[in-house]
Order: sequence, then structure tokens, then C-alpha cells
Amino acid sequence: MNDWTEIKISVPNESLDLAGDIAQMVVPYGIYIEDYSMLEQEVEEIAHIDLIDEELLKKDRSKGVVHVYISPEENPQEAISFLSERYKSEGISHEIECESCVEEDWLNNWKQYFNPIPIGEKLLIRPTWRDKYDPDGRVVLNLDPGLAFGTGTHETTRLVLQVIEKYVKPGMKILDIGCGSGILAVAGLLLGCESAVGVDIDEMAVKTAKENAQLNNVDDRFEVVCGNLADKISGKYDIVAANIVADAIIALSGDVDQFMTKDSVYIMSGIIDSRSSEVEQAVSEKFDIIERFEENGWVCLTAKVRRDISLT
Repeated sequence: MNDWTEIKISVPNESLDLAGDIAQMVVPYGIYIEDYSMLEQEVEEIAHIDLIDEELLKKDRSKGVVHVYISPEENPQEAISFLSERYKSEGISHEIECESCVEEDWLNNWKQYFNPIPIGEKLLIRPTWRDKYDPDGRVVLNLDPGLAFGTGTHETTRLVLQVIEKYVKPGMKILDIGCGSGILAVAGLLLGCESAVGVDIDEMAVKTAKENAQLNNVDDRFEVVCGNLADKISGKYDIVAANIVADAIIALSGDVDQFMTKDSVYIMSGIIDSRSSEVEQAVSEKFDIIERFEENGWVCLTAKVRRDISLT
């Protein structure tokens, strides 16, 4: 584990299961959870002894700890930002620690693996530190993810980008909910959208999204807002993209239609396959799901507002 980074997330016991589910999105190969809330009872049942190590007895019984391990070719700070944003959106009180993690080490490790990535048929994601690359006729999206989620390497982001490419037409407006690095909105603009709005509860994500818009010379057409969707955003959009968690998509499904027309496309990603049927059921109350894509256990849905739903 010398080259790996350990992230420890402390959360209240009542939020531990949900916190673990969200952490599973970052590392589908496994997490480790510490839960001492029923220490004495479980030791008695399993080991049939009543002597417990003093260090264990000192553990805070009101909190549990989720351990996440990040491989050297991935960016730990992106994972931390992703987790913090998702926990905030779920109202989970949390503290995040990063151990065995010298910034220069993980930065160098991760960056050496992040090369230009072709996405779909038209797009190339180019890290700003890669000067030697062949666009091969593709539209180049220059990206410095900074401390925000969204590099294009994760299946959830890649699936949305492929769907955006499919539906973008000149003059369209795109809304990116939980915009992170701004990659989805910037891609939409580079592929032909007239304007974009991104919204995120994470101030660092908003800052990074603005910087990526400037890198790609689309900042005059991209408005980035910090805060909750309903409080900050108005208007109608041709494409609405939400690369967030299943529970947030379920919560959004009741109100997001107010930002859409009958012809708008709603793209949802960040859905782990075990939750997809639950999401589809919730979304189907107002939307017709027209496409479903899956890659490595992650699901992306495309939907349109049902014809029998009246839009204000």
C-alpha cells in the first residue's frame, strides 16, 4: 500500500451505511468501514469474551469511519472533493482525513497516468500539462481538474459526455447540475451549445469550472453558480445533465422538469447499477426514459418529460 493514498471519513453512526454507499462510487473495488457502536455486544457474541482492548474501548461510539484507498494512478483530491460534495448534498456531517499522502507524490503519480482521452466520436480531453498530442480531427477540451470531480476518466463522466455529443445541436442551452470541474458544460459549448449554466454547492468546484471555461475560451458563454439548484437557477434548457449520486437524482426528479421543455433531454449519471431500478422508478413519475447505458457497473439514463406532464 506504499504508493496508495488512504482517505478516512468520519460520520455519525446513523449515516454510516449511506456514507459507505457513496464512498463505493469512488472505489468500486472495495472500502473498509469501522463501526464501534455495538462493540461489547458483538465481541461477546463472536468471541464469547468480556475483555476488550483499552484502545478499542476509547473509540468514539457515536461515529463510524469509512476507509477509502486510492491507487497511485488516480487523483486523491478529486475523490475527496467528490465525497465531500456528495455528503453535503445528503446532509451528512463528515470529517475527511488524507493519510500517507504527500501532495507532491500523489500529484506526480496521478498526472503521469492522465493522458489525452478520446471520448465518443468528436471529443478529446487534454490535460493542460500534456503538450504533445494529436487531436486527430477531434474537438479538444483543455482540462485542469484541480480539486474538483470530473476528468473524463471515470465511467460516469465519460457516459454523459458521449450522450451530450449525441444530442447537442447549434444554439442549444445546457444546464450542468453538480458541475464539478465544469467538464460537461464546457464540452457542450465546444460541441455547439450557445450557452451553459453550471451549478455546484462546492465553492472550489465553481472556481475550477470557471478556470476550465477560461482555458477553453468559452467563459463568456458559461455562467457558474455556487448554491442549490432551485434557489439559484431559472430558465429553460435543451440539455440538462446531472452526474451525481442516485439519491440526489431521485430527489431532483420531482422538480427538474421546471427547467425543461417537452423537447429537452435529461441526462443522469453517477448511478451504481444496484440502484438503477430505484432511480428509474422515481424518474418515471414525470419522465419517459428513452435510453439506458451501462459501463463497469455504472448506469447513465436519458429521459424526456412525459407528454401528459404540464410544464410551467
